[in-house]
Amino acid sequence: MSRKVVFVNRFFYPDVSATSQMLSDLAFRLARMGIEVHVICSRQLYEDAAANLARREQVQGVEVHRVWTATFGRASLPGRALDYASFYVTACVRLFLLLRARDVAVIKTDPPLLSVPAAATVALRGARLVNWLQDVFPEVALHLGVRGLPMFMVVGLQALRDRSLAFARTNVVLGARMRDYLATRNVAPERCLVIENWSDGAAIQPSPAARSELRAKLGLTHRFVIAYSGNLGRAHEYETLLAAAEWLRGEPAFAFLMIGGGAKMQELRRRVAESGLTGFHFLPYQPREALADTMAAADVHWVSLLPELEGLIVPSKMYGILAAGRPVIFIGDPDGEAARTICEGGCGLTVRPGEGEQLAAMLLRLKHDPEQVAALGQRARAIFEARFTLESAVNKWAQLLQQLGISQECTYPAVAARLTRTS
Repeated sequence: MSRKVVFVNRFFYPDVSATSQMLSDLAFRLARMGIEVHVICSRQLYEDAAANLARREQVQGVEVHRVWTATFGRASLPGRALDYASFYVTACVRLFLLLRARDVAVIKTDPPLLSVPAAATVALRGARLVNWLQDVFPEVALHLGVRGLPMFMVVGLQALRDRSLAFARTNVVLGARMRDYLATRNVAPERCLVIENWSDGAAIQPSPAARSELRAKLGLTHRFVIAYSGNLGRAHEYETLLAAAEWLRGEPAFAFLMIGGGAKMQELRRRVAESGLTGFHFLPYQPREALADTMAAADVHWVSLLPELEGLIVPSKMYGILAAGRPVIFIGDPDGEAARTICEGGCGLTVRPGEGEQLAAMLLRLKHDPEQVAALGQRARAIFEARFTLESAVNKWAQLLQQLGISQECTYPAVAARLTRTS
């Protein structure tokens, strides 16, 4: 009997949230290789808790199982907790019914701590567990000051989480800092495998800013555009950018393009209105098929992460920026995962939180040096192609699943060639 791989995450295609897009990319390509792929997810969309998607369907060769959950949405922490709890129960019931001995269950981290109930389910079925960590909870919640978690509860949750990681055959982490942090929690390094997130380099390719339809539509053709694309949430920081915009208030050639959502995006919009800054443009999330054009609309893109969250989160939106051949401005720890990538690739600049004046000076230099902007962008695409392509990630995942006994009828050219060479 052939073995299958079962992914579990709260969101999946057609949802456009970050965890959904990563999972969808990988699942579809593994299915194209002839692997039997199943996904257990909710019937919700990230931006629409009441979406009520089809309970069962096949999408691009992937069997999708959507389970019932509460639908309070993200408006309140108690409602979100109830959504999480209901998904734990219904997803694990479906996982128990679906798994057979020696199947592989890949558990993501949305909702947080999903590996804890999933590990018990996988053990009962005699299957093999792989945790795919997009972040590390409850530490993230603790650093963000989420209330309602007394320290004894945090310690207990950490212990349960660590046991689920120790039980897993492999824990896939997003970077060396995350692997190093788990080592401090006594998760053996040999049980951690670094597979970075990615972007689709075929869908997002370097394109001159002058060709961007969005840039022209917004009247930004002759401006120097600094953009942000995606969720601006509690793990991120915008004060430094806002301070830089204040320093550049007398420079009308600058424009700030904010695309996406999140709690801090709304705060930033309010702060911009209160300060009277006129160079900001706010747009909602754009369709995924428009991503290449929206990335091309900017001269540079910025990314941020609170320094205390290094090792717990990796700002994966950076990979789309690299794919688009644009310089990255990182606001955060200069020794963080993103900063190391930028330094190694020579593809952008880093400032610490609070260094608004320094950021403004950097942006002024870039505006007056288009050759440097072009060179940084070329190096961005180069490091992307060397390390962060979808094909590279699929190769690593295919090799891992092969080691765990998942057979494949390999039709994905890059993987097929590699497996032939190593057989």
